[in-house]
Amino acid sequence: MIRAYGIPERKNFFSRISATNQLIIANVVFYFASIIIITSFGEQFFLDNFALTPGLILQGKTLWTLITSMFSHLLFFHVFANMFSLFFIGNFLERIIGRKRFFLVYLISGLIGGMFFVVSGLIFNNDISGVGASGAIFGLLGVLAVLVPYSKIYLIAGPLILILLNVVLNPFIPSGFAPIFDMTMNILIFLMIFSLFSLNPGIRRIAVPVELRMWLLPIIAIVPLVIISFFVPLPIGNSAHIGGLLVGLLYGFYLRQRFPNKTRMLSRHFQ
Repeated sequence: MIRAYGIPERKNFFSRISATNQLIIANVVFYFASIIIITSFGEQFFLDNFALTPGLILQGKTLWTLITSMFSHLLFFHVFANMFSLFFIGNFLERIIGRKRFFLVYLISGLIGGMFFVVSGLIFNNDISGVGASGAIFGLLGVLAVLVPYSKIYLIAGPLILILLNVVLNPFIPSGFAPIFDMTMNILIFLMIFSLFSLNPGIRRIAVPVELRMWLLPIIAIVPLVIISFFVPLPIGNSAHIGGLLVGLLYGFYLRQRFPNKTRMLSRHFQ
């Protein structure tokens, strides 16, 4: 197609919004589509055809799930937490490295994270299916940890503490009281998250925000969960997080080598 000189190129709706927000829209749309699929065909059908199952991948089956699993979420809180993180981390990184580089990092981090998940399933003889965008998000976090290591970021510790308590205490909760317990924990988690948008500093403290440097965030987000998983089975794909993070770290160091002056100025600016 030839565009006439002097006539501005028309942009469609999606070209006006960031790649980050496009990915958020895609994840949310696929979440609601997943509900329809599960309602129509059952949860097992969804897991077999859209979630990442190590046993099937190692047999050369359902290879497309390396992609679909990145956009799949079974629980509302899961998709909400991932998209909440993606909104802030993704838009920040996209402004630094641009739309195309950002999208490639996201996609490759998610793919490599999925492969790590498959390999860990083989090593630990674990054939549990996995879904979620967190491997890709950790890739973005890895790039930021290298490019702007000293920038300040807040870890919302409150919801993470409640999630861990929920996992640890759930086996000991009487079956009749379990739904009430889960609902209470979910309500508290959402209250903590939404308290961050309050103009009152006292209310924002409900979420237990902890100020960290960017380089420290991936360590805090992964290491404690890995340690806990040795004692308590967690419904978290730590291996996918590690795989995605490694991709981001490697790409961040590549950018530092290729654009030393720019990355040095960037690091100084976000101190």
